[in-house]
Amino acid sequence: MTSPVSLTEIPQNNLYQKGDVFVLFGELFGRGYVTGLLDQAKKAGMEIIGITVGRRDENNKLRPLTDEELAQAEANLGGRIINVPAMAGFDLDAPEGEKTPTDLLASLTLENWETEKLDWAHIEKCRQVGVSRFQDAVAKIMAELEGMIADGRNVHFAHTMAGGIPKAKVFLVLANRIYKGRGARHMSSQVLLDSDLGKLILQNFDEVSANTFRHLIEGSTAIRNRIEKSGGQVRYSAYGYHGTGILIGDEYRWQTYTNYTQGYAKMKLEAIAEEAYASGIKATVFNCPEIRTNSSDVFAGIELPLLPLLKALKKENPGARTEKIWADCEALLVEGATVEDVLKKIADFQASDVMIPFYDFNNWPMPNSQGQSDITIGTSQEIAQMHKDGKALISDYLSVLVVEATGALIFGEMANPSAPVLWLNHDMVARQINKAG
Repeated sequence: MTSPVSLTEIPQNNLYQKGDVFVLFGELFGRGYVTGLLDQAKKAGMEIIGITVGRRDENNKLRPLTDEELAQAEANLGGRIINVPAMAGFDLDAPEGEKTPTDLLASLTLENWETEKLDWAHIEKCRQVGVSRFQDAVAKIMAELEGMIADGRNVHFAHTMAGGIPKAKVFLVLANRIYKGRGARHMSSQVLLDSDLGKLILQNFDEVSANTFRHLIEGSTAIRNRIEKSGGQVRYSAYGYHGTGILIGDEYRWQTYTNYTQGYAKMKLEAIAEEAYASGIKATVFNCPEIRTNSSDVFAGIELPLLPLLKALKKENPGARTEKIWADCEALLVEGATVEDVLKKIADFQASDVMIPFYDFNNWPMPNSQGQSDITIGTSQEIAQMHKDGKALISDYLSVLVVEATGALIFGEMANPSAPVLWLNHDMVARQINKAG
């Protein structure tokens, strides 16, 4: 893919209705993107069915939810949950009685992690165990789903699985240096990826973020065939992140957060959607603007591209809602600071010679650099200090709006998807926010 394929019109749902089924393929935790899509499904009167990743017991064995955990998860989802543990990734898997990949990482220290070599033949055995376990779980989930979805219903499978960082003490220190380190504390993301530790992490990202989409599509073949034969439609959506278009100066331009280590897995996710789409299966990955979530907060400065949405709101059919959003955001700042001051800092950041090389779509994902980390993290900290309360930031406020808007855009587009990979840029997000107001 040499350039992003952007959504250019606000789509309308002309497919889903009361009695259709929305299947959340990934457990609902905290504040995340899928809540916006889930709200749209509920508004349309769809039946909500979820799954669980399960939980680990004291011996790291995967187990279903207890009755109490299940009741809490179903209340959180607003629907029924199939209680078959579908934890993705292989970092805690191994042939019976042998060491898991996470066990192998226990010997890594800050002194030896770059040079230490892993047993790749053993890791491959662990990966096979993890993949088989996940595929078996999907087969059990689909067997239960068969009895829950009537003929002729439309079905939307929403894939939300992402992540896959093994629990290695040394990685926590390295991640802090890569994603939050400035000056002497800065560390190159490429050094990590060139190490055996980095290669293992990338493999696990692939299994969690990308290959689970393939397992979902293949595992639901019987349901898809039955539904389509009986007059219903089946759709698959997934969440990508591959940069997005935001206002830089007066034009929408593609940009990205650096270093987005999961980028390779997200490209694999896109390829899986393209393959499915080419074979007649309606599967689409939506590359959404980055927002602040429980998982993204590890990345210092990831929220900076979100702030120019305020400019986009004024450019795309603004009305009373835009005025309220600007006023609400200004109220979060310390006395004497304005939204314009914040946007000036962003504009200076965007126009810096350090950042301009990172606006090349075909070079994504690029490794970080000392200068880029310093300016990104520094700008993030300066803007945070302009707020009255470090726990009530403009980026938090805008994240909620983006979740709501992308939920509506994805829900409408999946009624009749136009491509296997679509970018939701700030122009369409702003139009949707203003339209909803």
